[in-house]
Amino acid sequence: MDLLRFATAGSVDDGKSTLIGRLLYDSKAIFTDQLEAVEATSRSRGDEYTNLALLTDGLRAEREQGITIDVAYRYFATPRRKFIIADTPGHIQYTRNMVTGASTADLALILVDARKGLVEQSRRHAFLCSLLRVPHLVLCVNKMDLVDHNQAVFERIADEFTSFAAKLDAPDLTVIPISALHGDNLVTRSERMPWYDGPSLLHHLEHVHIAADRNLVDVRFPVQYVIEGRRYAGQVAGGVLKAGDDILVLPSGLTTRITHIDTADGPVTEAYPPMSITIRTADNLDITRGDLICRPHNTPAVAQDIEAMICWMDETRPLTTGGHYAIKHTTRTAHTVIRGLHYRLDINTLHREESATQLGLNEIGRVTLHTTVPLLTDEYRRNRTTGGFIIIDETTNRTVGAGMVSDRPRG
Repeated sequence: MDLLRFATAGSVDDGKSTLIGRLLYDSKAIFTDQLEAVEATSRSRGDEYTNLALLTDGLRAEREQGITIDVAYRYFATPRRKFIIADTPGHIQYTRNMVTGASTADLALILVDARKGLVEQSRRHAFLCSLLRVPHLVLCVNKMDLVDHNQAVFERIADEFTSFAAKLDAPDLTVIPISALHGDNLVTRSERMPWYDGPSLLHHLEHVHIAADRNLVDVRFPVQYVIEGRRYAGQVAGGVLKAGDDILVLPSGLTTRITHIDTADGPVTEAYPPMSITIRTADNLDITRGDLICRPHNTPAVAQDIEAMICWMDETRPLTTGGHYAIKHTTRTAHTVIRGLHYRLDINTLHREESATQLGLNEIGRVTLHTTVPLLTDEYRRNRTTGGFIIIDETTNRTVGAGMVSDRPRG
């Protein structure tokens, strides 16, 4: 079985946690004691029903406030596929959490309350999913039971969102009318909406094709760990590696050949993303953590000056020109300085504010970075692993920014 990572997004109280709880419940992915605890908590809160949102709103503060304030990860499986869910917050001040949850997602569920239609956060989250190159979007028009399962309401929201998504880089969009509270169109098709002839949400999640989303052309293997005996461990970030392949090691420029590929389950003849492997080479080269293995005639950019889009995550210190930080890119860590802020992006209007002098918490802008050692990067649109990085405050060791390489650097 393959693995699908998906994130939920939407405005406050659009039903994200309830949807995830219902999926877990209807797919029989929760234990009896978990359900009993949720039932007991629901009774103590005075709810007249079992509040399945409590399955994901695990923090006490979340339960007391009735909102999600952190990214909650849950795991379940069906006979067809394994799933990792990232239930992300809806509040605007938690945009950074939404970025965290969506950065590794194959698919994003954007929920909209059928009574309210599209709101600012709906567009914000759609844009962020586009910026983060999430390959598949699903718009779930929730709470259809509160608009009498009206087809016209659904079609109006679907048309409005489709028009907005056309301005973004959203290659695959599916729209499904649901009621997370009652389970309509989640696991099975609902008889309450006979006018809808599309798949249920779980059917779509089980069958959406994700193998083609991964870059199988550009071989990228960041070295994470060096093992005695010409063996190098890490996770394949792109392309297909096979025993017998000629490879190039960057930044040294040395070449050798792969003799064996091993996994935790034993040797394999080939490896592809996102497999974790150990390769053995024909020659004993000076290869260290942070190096990158690729094909001799298909290399990433080796550069110290990088242009990128950055989502700023620090609530105490804004990003400004001249700021010094650590940068973590694949398995390599370096020092970096912010050379320039080109513009701040208003993600509600997509307007570029070129007069901006800083990026505050949850703001996004295009910057130029200069690093102390060359980084081995691709454009983020081509490879989310070699095109992504994080910015770290060297004083506190906190992650303060997440970046996406905008253009292929030169030199």
